Amino acid sequence: MKSVQVVVAPDSFKGTASAIEVAGAIAAGWASVRELDELRLMPMADGGEGTLEAFEVAVPGARRMPVIVTGPDDRAVDAYWLLLPGGTGVVELANSSGLTLLDPLRPLTAHTHGFGQAIAAALDHGVDRLLLALGGSSSTDAGLGALTALGARATDAAGRAVMPGGLGLSTVAAVELGGLRPLPPGGARILCDVTSPLLGPAGAAAVFAPQKGASLEQVAALESGLARFAGFVAVEPQTPGAGAAGGTGFGLLAWGATMAPGAAAVGQALGVPGAVAGAAVVITGEGRFDAQSDAGKVPSYLAGLAADAGARAYLVAGLIEAGTERFAGAESLTELAGGGAAAMNDPLRWITLAARRLAAAQPA
Repeated sequence: MKSVQVVVAPDSFKGTASAIEVAGAIAAGWASVRELDELRLMPMADGGEGTLEAFEVAVPGARRMPVIVTGPDDRAVDAYWLLLPGGTGVVELANSSGLTLLDPLRPLTAHTHGFGQAIAAALDHGVDRLLLALGGSSSTDAGLGALTALGARATDAAGRAVMPGGLGLSTVAAVELGGLRPLPPGGARILCDVTSPLLGPAGAAAVFAPQKGASLEQVAALESGLARFAGFVAVEPQTPGAGAAGGTGFGLLAWGATMAPGAAAVGQALGVPGAVAGAAVVITGEGRFDAQSDAGKVPSYLAGLAADAGARAYLVAGLIEAGTERFAGAESLTELAGGGAAAMNDPLRWITLAARRLAAAQPA
């Protein structure tokens, strides 16, 4: 059997296994069949949960910077941002204002103030540039909470600060952005895994608010609030990615940050293209591979890199709901386990088995 170089670069299987755990399980399964292959584990992220972990594992000298912030329901949260060698700060919304921090969910009042506080902490430290990872959001506040923490002010008709959360947007009568803190010298890049606009049937409220506990009536109220807030901000609400993380993409664009496809930006920062260029096999994956997976998510990004490098690409996914023509082979944990519940009960077992099956199919 000929030894080949294999890059293992999956995203997390959200809610069941981190990207680090997934990469380890894939490597174990593959090596059990092809023990001579050289495996390089590069856990990935596309701007959502796990982005900080991906950078921490892949970048030597990355340093956690603890910070206590106001969580999405006003309780204190022990969060952190990451300082990379060279002065780049990586701040993750899920870590400070994420959905997993809430119990119960608060579709109307959850906010992103803590995310803004973490960004401010990185600015206070003197970072040269920022990478802002969106995803895993708990709120639909258009990023107003984050902007407020950075010096913006939104008031109602009586001149009072609007209430935090998406519902508060419906009372906005004035927005002052002149007090916003300046961007770091190297700017701020938004790492985003979706291309949704702020408003409309593909926007922040319609698509994502139900995942945060919103009823149909609440979705309509949130859409109205987003539209009202957009009327006071000089950013085109239909900008791709403006609807990311409950519209936080929109708010960060108003600050002056620029949008970047999440997986590509993370991959570039981690050196994934160079690793894939020297590999014969690339194995990637995510929890649900569906029609949205081609919109800047990890598997489509790795498939593209593999095609450019002439490498064989393989996919492991919890559930496969889209065509896998770009991959030389694909395995669904749901099919292997005989159902979604069984797959989610013991995902690492099924990921390992999936990798073994793919390795067995790899040409000698």
